[in-house]
Amino acid sequence: MGNSFGKIFKVNTFGESHGGAVGVILDGCPPRLKLDIDLIQDELNRRRPGQSQITTPRKEEDKLEILSGIKDNITLGTPIAMIVRNKDQRPGDYTNIEKVFRPSHADGTYHLKYGIQADSGGGRASARETIGRVAGGAIAKQFLKKIHEIEILSWVKRIHNIDSNINPNDVTFNDIESNIIRCPDVQIAQKMIKRITELQQKGDSCGGVIEAIAKNMPSGLGMPVFDKLEADLAKALMSLPATKGFEIGSGFSGTYLTGSEHNDPFVQSNENNKLKTLSNNSGGIQGGISNGEMLKMRIAFKPTATIRKEQKTVNSAGKEVMMKAVGRHDPCVLPRAVPMVDAMIALVLADHFLLNHAQCGIMN
Repeated sequence: MGNSFGKIFKVNTFGESHGGAVGVILDGCPPRLKLDIDLIQDELNRRRPGQSQITTPRKEEDKLEILSGIKDNITLGTPIAMIVRNKDQRPGDYTNIEKVFRPSHADGTYHLKYGIQADSGGGRASARETIGRVAGGAIAKQFLKKIHEIEILSWVKRIHNIDSNINPNDVTFNDIESNIIRCPDVQIAQKMIKRITELQQKGDSCGGVIEAIAKNMPSGLGMPVFDKLEADLAKALMSLPATKGFEIGSGFSGTYLTGSEHNDPFVQSNENNKLKTLSNNSGGIQGGISNGEMLKMRIAFKPTATIRKEQKTVNSAGKEVMMKAVGRHDPCVLPRAVPMVDAMIALVLADHFLLNHAQCGIMN
């Protein structure tokens, strides 16, 4: 029912925002993969609430519990079950959401579809659901690092109308983590933080764009038609809360170019089974299949829907009412969304690595 993702390397997430716990069952992970459990916890720490003054003040330790599938930090090849227990719950903040629908939130659509909904925050629509994705993605990142030295990096490119221009070839993980906004340009980062703080004080919110890359990519990942690599990446990233757009390579800006300007000329490569191009408007994928160049993506996130400003809406009876949201919410989701983007890219690449091996690896 829409809670699973992947074909071989497959995650199934569960739990609600203010329920007892949230978590994931990861199936299809190869056996005998030695894991660094601390790295999984590190990724959860990057997405947890309460980590800075520009995120939700909800205080959650987000301590990982591994229930199955791992022995002595080595995967068994069986399902890996991981949970995080919710500690700082305040369901009383949301006692009216079954009766009053928050503008641009999932309250109304959940009510129309199911006729019932969790009265504890956003339920499954909450970004708290992504804990399971990040935990599964952290294992996928370690798998990709081991088999092909693939490195996935995401950062905040733009907040509201404050943009940055980051060279993907130079950015490092430490650059990204050097400030609370996770923008590698330190000077622009300070402007972003100031803008979010100003909007937060007004009870408002903003969105922006996250840029992401995957380095040291192999060629051959992806399928020619319905399961193109960029199609699965788009689905994965657009399944994250608050996403409204996805671009790969030149994206929409490429529509302003001619074919001769946009084409990526091939040049001789010294590596076997790898193409080399002078430019990378394709974003590392051609015909739905990776060509070995760097993957380059951008993901648009809308402003946080739940804000403290008074807004007009309707209740479940269809009557117009005014509401001012309570509860604890991010004034901008992007800083905490960075590890979520990393995770979804890693899950797609891990799945396609195994799919490619299943179809083509036997003939190598």
